[in-house]
Amino acid sequence: MNNRYHCCATCKHFRIDRFEDGSRRVYCKRLGFDTKPTYQFNCWDPKDRVVKAMKEEKE
Repeated sequence: MNNRYHCCATCKHFRIDRFEDGSRRVYCKRLGFDTKPTYQFNCWDPKDRVVKAMKEEKE
């Protein structure tokens, strides 16, 4: 899927953990790797709201 929505930030597995010291970890929960919101991978699984937006845009 190559579209404007395809990025880690729109994936079901994208997570941001914030820690008490003010730091944060941005990562893929499924893979366990650190990532950035704009990265793209073939394992992308869009969030439900993103699927809905893509369908509405297609119509």
